[in-house]
Amino acid sequence: MDRDEATVAAFLAEIDTARGANPLLDAAIAALKAELTNRKGLELRARAIVEHMAVVLQASLLVKHAPASVADAFCATRLGSRWLAAYGVLPEGVDLDGIIARALPGD
Repeated sequence: MDRDEATVAAFLAEIDTARGANPLLDAAIAALKAELTNRKGLELRARAIVEHMAVVLQASLLVKHAPASVADAFCATRLGSRWLAAYGVLPEGVDLDGIIARALPGD
């Protein structure tokens, strides 16, 4: 995303095609846009953002191509409350240097 900002624009254009079909998806798209414009602590939030992107893309595709019952169930279970299950999602302020030092071979 840093190397080619057109990738973000293309992604947002794709998910925007599903706007208006599900209020949870609309809210998730708005939240994701806010995440993508906030550059503070981006590296710490990268895994969570990518996970959010994947779930929102899945929801947008379901809203466009699946029966409403399937799309609505997916949106309700994945977007109704912020669901995080990615390994390595770390909040800002974590002592990354300490974690890395612990993983390195000792003296």
